[in-house]
Amino acid sequence: MSRSYTFPEGFLWGCATAAYQIEGSPLADGAGPSIWERFAHTPGMMHNGDTGDIACDHYRRMRDDVKLMAEMGLTAYRFSIGWARVLPEGTGRVNAAGLDFYQRLVDTLLEHGITPMATLYHWDLPEALDDRGGWLNRDSAEWFADYARVCFQALDDRVPLWATLNEPWVVTDGGYLNGVLAPGHRNLYETPRASHHLMRAHGRAVQVYREVGQHQIGLVVNIEPKYPASDSEADRAATRRAHHYMNRQYLDPALRGRYPDGLREVFGEAWRDWPAEDMALIAQPIDFVGLNYYTRAVVRDDPHQYPTRASAVRQPGATYSDTGWEVYPPAFTDTLVWLKERYGNPAIYITENGSAFYDPPTVEGPVLFDPLRQDYLIKHLKACHDAIEAGVDLRGYFGWSLLDNLEWSLGFAKRFGMVHVDYATQKRTRKGTSHLYQAIIESNGAALASARPVYGTGHPPHDAGNAAAVDVS
Repeated sequence: MSRSYTFPEGFLWGCATAAYQIEGSPLADGAGPSIWERFAHTPGMMHNGDTGDIACDHYRRMRDDVKLMAEMGLTAYRFSIGWARVLPEGTGRVNAAGLDFYQRLVDTLLEHGITPMATLYHWDLPEALDDRGGWLNRDSAEWFADYARVCFQALDDRVPLWATLNEPWVVTDGGYLNGVLAPGHRNLYETPRASHHLMRAHGRAVQVYREVGQHQIGLVVNIEPKYPASDSEADRAATRRAHHYMNRQYLDPALRGRYPDGLREVFGEAWRDWPAEDMALIAQPIDFVGLNYYTRAVVRDDPHQYPTRASAVRQPGATYSDTGWEVYPPAFTDTLVWLKERYGNPAIYITENGSAFYDPPTVEGPVLFDPLRQDYLIKHLKACHDAIEAGVDLRGYFGWSLLDNLEWSLGFAKRFGMVHVDYATQKRTRKGTSHLYQAIIESNGAALASARPVYGTGHPPHDAGNAAAVDVS
């Protein structure tokens, strides 16, 4: 007798995207530039010189993309709002045309029965605010609160789920420590300062939402569970440092009101004690945690790895994605159970989960088969179900990503989409993963019991009303 994988009633099945990665037309209709316009147009910062000037052209093709979501059976969609599209100078004047784009997006989603989840900040700080210090400026929390208020007042009557920040760890590690993401700084002393101001901004946005909002708001973090490479004390200590730096740096202050003590060891003299009133601001009660999960890390002590003195060890025989990330679904369940046990079983949405594997730049035929990505989806959704059975309050899953898109400084070299995009023509082609996901959605997870990756070419591996048709190999 096969195991049942039916998910709870009302579970949200969605996909996720981010504004700069898909919209294109970054300066259209009065929008201002963001730090990603400047970064992408700086020679040497982006793979192959790629930029988001066109990306997936979603700004002009939005209605067709929402129809595609409906065709896939999505019940929810997570998108981000471009701050500089709404407030070209970052504060003050509202660009009505830019805000109208998101009004139309939300209305179109609702017309197709798709629940919107809006993310306020997915890494695209207005350039005008970066010129004033960006996240290094203590005033950034108030800038963000003013921007959030504009968005809440315009959209909260139709958007039931809000996220303040997406992956603050990536913002600071990539943008302020290692310089591989906008704004491209490399400064250990700036990194905890930018992190702290991001979290203060999160707290202020939650405060504003409690004044004017009527639904739910949360924080999105990326978690990469850490496992020691050996039983040595050096490897265990390195694992703790990496875990505090990546996984507890943002959740502990948001949900427990203090930073983990291990950050002092990570940052050394760059760390400082923050005022009690700051910590109280950061710890505003939230309605859910958004979890972005892709992989795990097996960690060894490495004195040369900055700043954690820890590095990941490649696992022999394991499958790795095009981004060099190990495919290890049990860590997904471990992470969800850890969140439950450490933070009092908060409501959780999987706000990103997916994999990049090679796809050709152009596609002939109605479907592109992508068995490795399908296998990843099947195994990770089963890991989600295992967590639910362990008592985790998991309420929805948003696959990354709806479309192939601009993968930040990696440009268009890596493809995560459930839908293929031919960047030369903007043609969309559904991949096998999207048909598999459609069957899973229509069965509320039950199709996972018989789902298998589909290889080869031919008709799409989906037959409405027949979950078993997922396997046509």
